[in-house]
Amino acid sequence: MLKKSLAALALFASVGTGSALAADYVIDKEGQHAFVNFKISHLGYSWLYGTFRDFDGRFSFDAAKPAESKVEVTLKTASVDTNHTERDKHLRSADFLNVQKHPTARFVSTGVTPTGEGTADIAGELTLNGVTRPVVIAARLLGEGTDPWGGYRAGFEGSTTLRLKDFDIQKDLGPASQTVELILSVEGVRQ
Repeated sequence: MLKKSLAALALFASVGTGSALAADYVIDKEGQHAFVNFKISHLGYSWLYGTFRDFDGRFSFDAAKPAESKVEVTLKTASVDTNHTERDKHLRSADFLNVQKHPTARFVSTGVTPTGEGTADIAGELTLNGVTRPVVIAARLLGEGTDPWGGYRAGFEGSTTLRLKDFDIQKDLGPASQTVELILSVEGVRQ
């Protein structure tokens, strides 16, 4: 659902890095070093947390030209997991993610705007539940450098808030549950 947003984070790498050359990264799904999590209020009394377990993504960035950076992420909506089988079935239904009709969600970046040292707003188009809308992710570079296996990695975190009705999710969960917050943590391996 919010997996697309994740891709935007990678875009942020272009801001605050020391490299002047564009580099391509693959999100480290194999090593489980990337997460697309979410939280939504439950009746205004507590938070319900969840994650998407299956997604892929890539990003490319050039520190000298961050506006030319690119990110693409695709997530399988049926991979939603809130640690409750019956709730997850309901989230996969037409009331929410409608995974039968829309098995994937996709984020494609459209630009990045630096907002401070190591921070940026990453804009992009999120397609979820058959609806494509612009979203902005507030992102922060966590770090970059060589790993113990001779590779090079870059990591980011970010968040954005989505209105459910903007993505044609009409199930009314009450006034405290009209939005969902996406919380993203991405580590990419340079190719």
